[in-house]
Amino acid sequence: MKLLSRQRCIEDLRAHLLGLVDDEHSMCQVASRLGIYCHGFSQWSFDELKQRYWWLVERRPGIKREELERLANIWQVARQQVFGTQLACDTQTLEHDTCCGFDGWSNADLGRFHGELLHDPVDVVDDAED
Repeated sequence: MKLLSRQRCIEDLRAHLLGLVDDEHSMCQVASRLGIYCHGFSQWSFDELKQRYWWLVERRPGIKREELERLANIWQVARQQVFGTQLACDTQTLEHDTCCGFDGWSNADLGRFHGELLHDPVDVVDDAED
């Protein structure tokens, strides 16, 4: 199996994921809708989602999941604009407030995502020369 450095694997994944998002749909929303990658918002129960986006829930105590996901998507896209990033995964790698972005994945996780999304299974290592 091909070896990839962690950074190269993230670059490959980022390039693929960028083709799935636009200015109104964060990777969190897309991953949830398509059931891919981290599964976005749908990876968490409603209670877990409310904990991660507590500031949105605080202003809307009776919020339903669909509305929370809609607002969380808007928030993710806005944070991308603030940070000048292209994916919520990049933003959260910097912020770590709703998830850890790419930092949240082990090398094995990244290699698995590479295989699933790019149909190119790889072993990811921290110090490999590509």
